[in-house]
Amino acid sequence: MYDFITGLQFLTRIYIIKQTEWSPKSFGRSVKYFPLIGAVLGLVFAAISHLFESILPSIGIYIPPNVSAAVLLLFTVILTGGLHCDGFMDTMDGIFSGRSRERMLEIMKDSRVGANGVMAFCLLVLIKWSLILDISPSILPTSLFLMPILGRFAMVVGITAFPYAKPDGIGKAFAEFADKKTLLISTVLTLLIVLLTGGKAILCFLAASVFAYLFSKYITNLIGGLTGDVYGALTELTEVLILFVFLF
Repeated sequence: MYDFITGLQFLTRIYIIKQTEWSPKSFGRSVKYFPLIGAVLGLVFAAISHLFESILPSIGIYIPPNVSAAVLLLFTVILTGGLHCDGFMDTMDGIFSGRSRERMLEIMKDSRVGANGVMAFCLLVLIKWSLILDISPSILPTSLFLMPILGRFAMVVGITAFPYAKPDGIGKAFAEFADKKTLLISTVLTLLIVLLTGGKAILCFLAASVFAYLFSKYITNLIGGLTGDVYGALTELTEVLILFVFLF
């Protein structure tokens, strides 16, 4: 339970207990619970969607779809503290720089955001907003529930199946103390949720698994492994993929 809380309080802004010490082993042991942490977020997102689509209209309060989609996006950032967004921007700055492996890693480590990161993030937000707006209201809560679960499962695939590219960094603790057993437990937990959700959820699981492997392989070929920033990018891109599956 403590390892689950460690992961929850690192990946989200949901605080349950006060933690003053964060050990690398606890970070590593928390990885197998990432899909469950995603489920906590998914329940919040689905509840907000249900509030806008069903509860408020039933009492005569109508929120325009554009506004509700924007508010949902706002909550995805607030509840995660923008952690994965930051990783996504740093990753885009690095891989699209056209520099050497070493220089890419330096760029990703730099706290400043470059033009590639800004443009990529603006496009990411626009695509997410458009997808949330266009997905049928009847299945939107389900898509918002699965989105963070499979996004974080994709992160588990990257952490456990691919090497870490740097000798240090926050993400190294996850990679160092998470192994193939972690991936197995995480897969079982994810499948249990997916099988209870329905047929389209199985397709989403397969799509997320294939994408997580291919994207992680691509990044590994570029910089020799993954980093904490790449884990964030992997999560964000997988979430977009899940929304696309529900759209079509």
